[in-house]
Amino acid sequence: MAIGKPTLVDTPGFAVIGDRLRPLLRVVGVFCALLAVNSTYLAAITLAESASGKLYQDYFYLGMFLAHLALGLLLIVPFVAFAVLHLRRAIGRSNRNAIRAGLALFATGSVVLLSGVFLTRFGFFEVDDPALREVGYWVHVATPLIAVWLFVLHRLAGRRIRWSFGVATAAVAAAFATTMVAWTLWLTPPPATAEPAFATTLVRTPGGAHLDARTLMRDEMCAECHADIAAAWRNSAHRLSSFNNPFYSFSVQETRKVSMATTGTMRKAQFCAGCHDLVPLLSGAFDDPDFDVVGDPSAHAGLTCTSCHAITHVNSVLGNADFSIAEPVHYPFEDSDSPLLRAVSRQLVKAKPAHHKHGFLKPLHSTAAFCGGCHKAHLPAAVNDYKWLRVQNHFDSFMQSGVAGHRVDSFYYPPQATPRCANCHMPLVASNDPAARDVDGSGTRKVHSHLFPAANTGLAHTVGLPDDVIAAHRQMLEGAARIDIFGLREGGEVDGVLRAPLDGTGRVLQPGKTYLVEAVVRNLRVGHHLTQGTADSNELWVDLSVRAGDRVIGRSGARGAQGAVDPWSFFVNSYVLTKDGERLDRRNGQDAFVTLYNHQIPPGAAAVVHYRIDVPDDVTGPITIDAALRYRKFDTTYLRHVQGERFVGNDLPVITLAVDRVTLATAGAQDVAVGDKPALWERWNDYGIGLLLSGTPQRATLRQAEQAFRAVEALGRGDGALNLARVYLKEGRIDEAAAALQRAADQYPDYRPWTRAWLTAQVDRENGHLARAIDTLRALLDTRFDEARQRGFDFSHDYRARNLLGRSLYERARQLRGAAQAVQRRSLLDDARSEFERVLAAEPENLAAHFNLALVFADLGDDAQAARHRALVDTYRPDDHAVERAVTRHRRHNPAADHAAEAVAVYDLQRPGAFGLSAPEQPLVGRRDVKRSGEDDGRGT
Repeated sequence: MAIGKPTLVDTPGFAVIGDRLRPLLRVVGVFCALLAVNSTYLAAITLAESASGKLYQDYFYLGMFLAHLALGLLLIVPFVAFAVLHLRRAIGRSNRNAIRAGLALFATGSVVLLSGVFLTRFGFFEVDDPALREVGYWVHVATPLIAVWLFVLHRLAGRRIRWSFGVATAAVAAAFATTMVAWTLWLTPPPATAEPAFATTLVRTPGGAHLDARTLMRDEMCAECHADIAAAWRNSAHRLSSFNNPFYSFSVQETRKVSMATTGTMRKAQFCAGCHDLVPLLSGAFDDPDFDVVGDPSAHAGLTCTSCHAITHVNSVLGNADFSIAEPVHYPFEDSDSPLLRAVSRQLVKAKPAHHKHGFLKPLHSTAAFCGGCHKAHLPAAVNDYKWLRVQNHFDSFMQSGVAGHRVDSFYYPPQATPRCANCHMPLVASNDPAARDVDGSGTRKVHSHLFPAANTGLAHTVGLPDDVIAAHRQMLEGAARIDIFGLREGGEVDGVLRAPLDGTGRVLQPGKTYLVEAVVRNLRVGHHLTQGTADSNELWVDLSVRAGDRVIGRSGARGAQGAVDPWSFFVNSYVLTKDGERLDRRNGQDAFVTLYNHQIPPGAAAVVHYRIDVPDDVTGPITIDAALRYRKFDTTYLRHVQGERFVGNDLPVITLAVDRVTLATAGAQDVAVGDKPALWERWNDYGIGLLLSGTPQRATLRQAEQAFRAVEALGRGDGALNLARVYLKEGRIDEAAAALQRAADQYPDYRPWTRAWLTAQVDRENGHLARAIDTLRALLDTRFDEARQRGFDFSHDYRARNLLGRSLYERARQLRGAAQAVQRRSLLDDARSEFERVLAAEPENLAAHFNLALVFADLGDDAQAARHRALVDTYRPDDHAVERAVTRHRRHNPAADHAAEAVAVYDLQRPGAFGLSAPEQPLVGRRDVKRSGEDDGRGT
């Protein structure tokens, strides 16, 4: 058919849109007009969000988006039907320009509709890949504009356009969008202010009101889309945080009884519930003295999805659940009884997840401060009827570490800083979850594990979780620390001649002689103190044995018949007492009073354990020393309390974190062997670190640390001179510290200049060079070190350094006298105040900052603020007199604990009655026998 030649369809009376087709055109036109108005509003909200960084997707917006979906889906059939029928009548027309434009319009309109279908998540068809969805979105946004242009071209090639309908539609769309966006932006009332809702926990809710328990328990709804995440969470300690945890349930029920007996309310127990029982606490059920901890579903909800994801703000870094939580704004029909309407609601969530993400995944959720809301805690006076006491603090332990890249003088640093708790405790796992993303550039979509692997194998074992759950925790633990049988000291005394390192080169034991075995425990991979958390009931101990052939001639750390660890072992724990001088052995936090000793090991640090051994006269062959660092979640005393009459023994999993073995010759024997060892300089360095941290200027251990660090320096490591400077500063040997730092600068100028700057500032302060120290500390807190910045370090968070800067500014101000220097003095005092206030922003309970602020405000003439900070000093300062009474009482009645609390404790490997020790044929000469009072001996293991 030639173009321009008259045909049947060109004849008069044969219209391309006849009377039967025109109603269908009107339907398409009305749908397109409604979509134009609807889309203009949706686009305006999107632009407003992009410009402001805020989310304006309220209920009205979601309703409009649902209408957009409905109109788009309903348009498909009439659009295709009209296009096909219209094309059949128009394809033979001679107006080829109109036909070409029409065909292009049909193709473009089809792309609009198909891209909309592509973006819609149906149960049988869902595209979750973010890159594909991004392409689909922009195609869906751009093609309607092209379609409008093609429609105009199509009509310009035909009959004259009646512009009135299009102009009216555009005007209505603009007016509607402007009005509704203005309403959303400026006229929507703000949400209710979060206010404290409870007496002893800091959690806040809108207006201090209770929340609906059903809103907080929507885990199955979450699992409909996030199946992988929900499956991991169900086996997590967070899921089992409440009365569904037999250990916590035992302890909190005791606290509830104490609270009722002393206050007539659940006020004291709310302290626990703020982190463990959010659902019953926030709904008000927890405050009922007759709360059914067995039958009430909220008692077994644990930390639900909403418990964490509905948190709107972290109010401070105080811990004790100091966050605000509110019921999230739900999608339409979310709670409908109609399956159809619930399906519509799920479709809205999938198709428009930005509202869902804004409500449930905020930037705060990726911060360490968010985790610190519950992994940092203090006992307020309202709980212990005494005074403020710190009880646990993962948060500051991590934030003030080299692992996080914030500590200026860490002994070791990772290649790159680890800024978030989730880097370790929420590892990435492959998943097809809608939230999965290729976040690590591996090409595989992943989510963060919500199993939260850590160390609690005891809970998983007790409640019967799958073996792979315990395996995941075991994987986190194994290799987290190291144990090194480093050396021997002759004579069995801490100041004996050191024979080290034990490396298989000529170390010979003499039968009949006494030695001190020096074992070093190093925190390798834990970004906070080892162990932190429930350190009073965690059981981490050194298991060491000495064998001559099949004969055990020395033992420490063995377990007894019921699984209890020998109480005379070395434990990496915190030993807490009540005010009556009894051990806190039931997780009865309300009774915590004072720490007898704290053997926890900071990140990247080490501890030295001393073991005394007499080599029997009759030993002729080689002697093998085996050491292991073992972990069990709860000690035997606590398990006995929890299980009551059901207790038959401690069967909780024992995980071995690290092992070491050394085989030494005795006189006349030749067999000598050692296990795999770290680098020689590192062994010396770890040994020195352990001695340094345990020493005071009055102790010989600092001189031994000096010896160790001299060996490190001789081996060509910059750590040696830096660590020698630490020793000299601790001993007050300032000139020698300066000389060591000068050697470090001369020989290793690029090695940890930030640590060198920190130590140099301390030397300058001791020498009275305050101005120079101030300049150095400011550079340090600004992280003016290229390598440090490249590795992600940020020393502005080190509040020890900031406290020292504030103190230096204060002392410099005190040096300025007279009216002529008044302005400069005032400026320095203001600067000091600013630094201490920045410390309190990072750690509001910092005793040193409050003490110094009291001094600064006094010099500034602000008596009210000075008095306020003096009062806070009294709040956070330990009560030494009361503490002394409790400690003295306990040490008098518990010889094992008394021994462990010594500044330098020597553990006897041949103590009569030691678990696992072969009975000697005759008493060994010179033994220091210690009475053993029983398997637990008050240690309660």
